[in-house]
Amino acid sequence: MKLSDFDFALPEALIAQAPLAERDASRLLVLDRGQPALQHRHFRELGQLLRPGDLLVANDAKVHPARLRGTKVGTGGKVELLLCEALDPAQVRWRALGQSSKGLRPGMRLRFDGELEAEIEADAGDGAYDVRLLTDDGPAAIARAGTVPLPPYIQRAPDAADLARYQTVYAARGTAAAAPTAGLHFTPALIESLQGQGVRFATLTLDVGPGTFLPVRTEDVSAHRMHAERFEIPDATARAVRDARAAGQRVIAVGTTSLRALEASALGDGAVHAGPASAELFITPGFAFRVVDGMITNFHLPKSTLVMLVSALAGRERILAAYAEAVARGYRFFSYGDAMLIV
Repeated sequence: MKLSDFDFALPEALIAQAPLAERDASRLLVLDRGQPALQHRHFRELGQLLRPGDLLVANDAKVHPARLRGTKVGTGGKVELLLCEALDPAQVRWRALGQSSKGLRPGMRLRFDGELEAEIEADAGDGAYDVRLLTDDGPAAIARAGTVPLPPYIQRAPDAADLARYQTVYAARGTAAAAPTAGLHFTPALIESLQGQGVRFATLTLDVGPGTFLPVRTEDVSAHRMHAERFEIPDATARAVRDARAAGQRVIAVGTTSLRALEASALGDGAVHAGPASAELFITPGFAFRVVDGMITNFHLPKSTLVMLVSALAGRERILAAYAEAVARGYRFFSYGDAMLIV
């Protein structure tokens, strides 16, 4: 497979810059692998498309104010960090993506808003650094100094509304540097309605790490390596997945992070196991799915690992055709954009 096999034309005007007024008002493109035609619906109609007994598995990771902007101590040069992965329980040491006018190097001191200082400990490669926050209370210091980590294709500063909208309504745990965006369309009322018709809802936790932000730099897709991602699957979720599989009911992942966690857990014996784990799973066409029967997802960047993942589930040609139709019909793309259901 070549990287160019997963490219498509996307007008910049279709990149959503803000959420809709109502979460479930987003459009929903339905790709039923057993039917030749696409359906064009709205997310609040999801209940009409699911069956009693379907199990939705969502990522309940909570986005934290992961973006720090400041200056280098001594030179005053501008610097920005995206705190992606806590390296200790106190959340003082972090693996972070860093940007600076003249680069970053170990030993460099940085100063951010909220009187927070940090030191670069090591260059971790691919634009990532190991960073120590010079504080005894990492979470409180980050809350004072950090801002909502909107993706770079949202070309505006975060505002007060983003504090709530760049977060799922069921966010509960973790320190994610990006939202599991497929879940942004759910409302408490929609979840309650789905459960009332017999659709089950379970969660796991996967904090988005540096690998999610790194582009594929090789034309040969097989040469790309994913960074390890940590996740945790509760006992109740592992049991719900096993019960659904045993009963012949569908397991539908809400988002790419949920799908990767479920499939990574099942790589050994085909069963989803409870507890913490990590994986470097890169899902491309030809991947043998052991757990997931379908997924809810947003529309992804051209030539990204996420486009490859959805292509593995639905077929590259069908995904590219669906994306072309979404572009033609003016669907909104990426984090604050519209959604897609693959079944």
